[in-house]
Amino acid sequence: MILVTGGAGFIGSNFVLDWFARHDEAIVNLDALTYAGNLANLASLVGDPRHLFVRGDIGDRALVDALLATHRPRAVLNFAAESHVDRSIHGPEDFVQTNIVGTFRLLEALRAYHATLEGAARDAFRVLHVSTDEVYGSLAPDAPAFSETHRYEPNSPYSASKAASDHLVRAYHHTYGLPVLTTNCSNNYGPYQFPEKLIPLVIHNALAGKPLPVYGDGRQVRDWLYVGDHCAAIRRVLEAGRLGETYNIGGWNEQANLEVVGTLCRMLDGLAARADGASYASQIEFVRDRPGHDRRYAIDARKIERDLGWRPAQTFASGIQRTVEWYLAHGDWVRSVTSGSYREWVGAHYGQGA
Repeated sequence: MILVTGGAGFIGSNFVLDWFARHDEAIVNLDALTYAGNLANLASLVGDPRHLFVRGDIGDRALVDALLATHRPRAVLNFAAESHVDRSIHGPEDFVQTNIVGTFRLLEALRAYHATLEGAARDAFRVLHVSTDEVYGSLAPDAPAFSETHRYEPNSPYSASKAASDHLVRAYHHTYGLPVLTTNCSNNYGPYQFPEKLIPLVIHNALAGKPLPVYGDGRQVRDWLYVGDHCAAIRRVLEAGRLGETYNIGGWNEQANLEVVGTLCRMLDGLAARADGASYASQIEFVRDRPGHDRRYAIDARKIERDLGWRPAQTFASGIQRTVEWYLAHGDWVRSVTSGSYREWVGAHYGQGA
């Protein structure tokens, strides 16, 4: 079996669902169920003996030790993280605690567990740490995309905390021989993404008749990666990645935020037209840019293609089509996660109109 941390969040839950669509190998799923963790993402697995959910924190050493001792996983995949830049600006301590302290405590538990393994079990054991391209900082418009050797230059409390976690993972490999793999991905999108992020936020606000907030001039460029492609890449790295290596995972889809919002508006105009016949684009509202907003991210994903044979299956056009159709078909899920504390946070951050 494998142990997955953060497996009720956006990327983690997609990974768990994709895993069981292709494997019968069991998963122990450890998630603290903070605001972005949602067991509804895993509703289809209720009663499935392959899936054991445990509510808990990666920083709880006693709990992690017990799970490792009881279930003896052959691999641990760490998706657990605080992951939203805006929230890190307003409350950085949670990011330090989860992404740095939590990762440290998880690594300590894994180091102790690895020391108990012998023979083939020790040789086969893997720790895969899921990280972000934001650790590399911001790119100029004509600069080469981020490669695995790009210098770390984080510009937000979120990216700084993830950079620190990456460094800890690397250090535990070189100092203690922990068999680690690290992946740094570009901006994910797809089903089950909490609607604080751009794509689900625009879909939700558009259908609710609310403003579509766009930071600054909307020209910030991101490399957009469909979450199903990300999951496939992680499976491939777990299967064949070289120990101690880092693999950048990108979608080869650079798009400015304003272009993404425009695409979503045009798709919604065709799939769920406004009653008054106007375009959803009329709801776009430019808001003050956030502090330290990185201008451009882009991933050079040639290493994972060259060494492991992975390349994304979805273009941006096909991935965004799947995403919009999923959100339109899952209104109940959206309503359940956009109640209460989420609405209060969005109102405080973007203004009451958001």
